[in-house]
Amino acid sequence: MPINYEIPAFEVVRNLDRCTGCGLCVRECANGVHIQKEGSRALITHDENCVNCQRCVAMCPVHAIRIRHNPPPFSANANWTGQTITEVYRQASSGGVLLSSMGNPNPFPVYWDRMLINASQVTNPPIDPLREPMECRTYLGERPQRIQRDKNGKIDGHLPPHLKLELPIMFSAMSYGSISYNAHASLARAARELGTYYNTGEGGLHEDFYPYGDNTIVQVASGRFGVHADYLHAGAAIEIKMGQGAKPGIGGHLPGSKIGADISRTRMIPEGSDAISPAPHHDIYSIEDLRQLVQSLKEATHYTKPIIVKVAAVHNVAAIASGIARSGADIIAIDGFRGGTGAAPTRIRDHVGIPIELALASVDERLRQEGIRERVSIVAGGSIRSSADLIKAILLGADAVYVATAAMLAMGCHLCRSCQMGKCNWGIATQRPELVRRLDPDEATQRLVNLLTAWKREIEEMMGGMGIGAIDALRGNRLMLRGVGLTDRELSILGIKHAGE
Repeated sequence: MPINYEIPAFEVVRNLDRCTGCGLCVRECANGVHIQKEGSRALITHDENCVNCQRCVAMCPVHAIRIRHNPPPFSANANWTGQTITEVYRQASSGGVLLSSMGNPNPFPVYWDRMLINASQVTNPPIDPLREPMECRTYLGERPQRIQRDKNGKIDGHLPPHLKLELPIMFSAMSYGSISYNAHASLARAARELGTYYNTGEGGLHEDFYPYGDNTIVQVASGRFGVHADYLHAGAAIEIKMGQGAKPGIGGHLPGSKIGADISRTRMIPEGSDAISPAPHHDIYSIEDLRQLVQSLKEATHYTKPIIVKVAAVHNVAAIASGIARSGADIIAIDGFRGGTGAAPTRIRDHVGIPIELALASVDERLRQEGIRERVSIVAGGSIRSSADLIKAILLGADAVYVATAAMLAMGCHLCRSCQMGKCNWGIATQRPELVRRLDPDEATQRLVNLLTAWKREIEEMMGGMGIGAIDALRGNRLMLRGVGLTDRELSILGIKHAGE
């Protein structure tokens, strides 16, 4: 039997004075951590299977379980860390590519936390949001740059298709397959209740969710999974996925173990087969090719739906965005390198791409310099964690933001980073029926609504403190931001001044 060089990352600590041997932890854990022999009340644990999802801790009726991080017992070495050594052991054992889920966990700078928001005092007094109206509604799409009149001199009120958001937040792409039916249903229902949108991701749209079409963004990715005429007509907007923050430059992979009958029918692929989307769209190798797809999708939907192009935040993203704006797209979605994922090669997730803050600021500035900023709206995603992050994103130039990880956390995700295993004990990133049932769509929907309602109240408070009464007045207003602990170069890219200036 080969030696297992890996040390379990977590240790399950059971308080035997409290434990009654009820076996609930055995039934609740999909990873095989807790074991109980038939006819016995004694419990043993397999620490090597623990992913720290905290399900057993939360469900234990006598609070007898704790999960403790198990630091690798290697000699201290700043270069060869315990994590690095463990990953070498894992690849030496398997010969495979390391896979990870969720966003980049490494300690790169979080620029949201190094920017502060200005507030009004005297000459521009604050607004009391409890007593005065605050406008959080916004519209995404091309904005007319001048008034158009017909031959009789009357104003032409025709506008390009837009998305109307009651608050500048949308649920980002999470495909049916990577997340469960109940999670998808919760996002759809919450989007309708909040007056915003959720994104199907690249897995098509389950037939049960067509009634939520007015609050749905349908995605066209390189694999074209589930794309057909009814699907394109079902949504309020169409998003062309060129890239994703967690894995720029590569395609997607949903294991065949997750392709059950429903997902097979929705994605239009054989049951049990891996859903592998290629890295490029095989009909897009230039901005001209992208323009052709944009125009084809507009024509297929009779020019009634805005077209979004989603790209990962990479080093030349400003030039890419300039081309997208000229391709006829109505909205550009930029996904930063901390964006979540159901599964990505670990090296790609942790080392490719750039922070959304820097990408967003450079894109907004480039489009303004070229005089085409009003041709498109900008949606920023990739670890928007709070209403403060949202406000800062809009001040840097975004029209709205995408959230995904925050939405999953609201539904009960414990960020155990094991989505790729399909054993989510909270019923979110899994297709196993007994686990999917653990997520109550009614409760999850209400929690999503609660989260965004709370954020809206905080947004109104912050806007009032700045003396600004409408969210659109924040867009690109970088005078309201100041940096703390940033270099001159970072301040220059962000387009903001240092605190105290």
